Amino acid sequence: MELGKIIAELQFKAVRSSGAGGQNVNKVASKVVLFFDLKNSLALSEEEKVRLETKLASRLTSDLVLILNCDEDRSQLKNKAIVTKRFLDIITAGLHIPKIRKATKIPKSVIRKRIKDKKNVSEIKKSRRKPDF
Repeated sequence: MELGKIIAELQFKAVRSSGAGGQNVNKVASKVVLFFDLKNSLALSEEEKVRLETKLASRLTSDLVLILNCDEDRSQLKNKAIVTKRFLDIITAGLHIPKIRKATKIPKSVIRKRIKDKKNVSEIKKSRRKPDF
């Protein structure tokens, strides 16, 4: 995965933002919408595409396009930077391969210690009982 190639494939669209802001909202297109076409991407290998398709299934459209919005700031450039960083975080998390867990045996010394502790607790509880005549 090369981040430079992936960023080059991104498409951005500036849209008028909703919410508070007075007349500025009606004049300035500060909201940024990011589009990434996963199916037609040349920067990703086929196995990376399959991995992302499964991990990001709920975020992708039926055409395998990832769409992200950002209207946190009043500046279009800041929104573009925020949405690009968010996209890169999503992609790197989606491509992360978890480490395979190796099953290990419980050491015999640990088993012996556990049984010894159980016997000790048992003896303590026996000593608390009323004497049996």
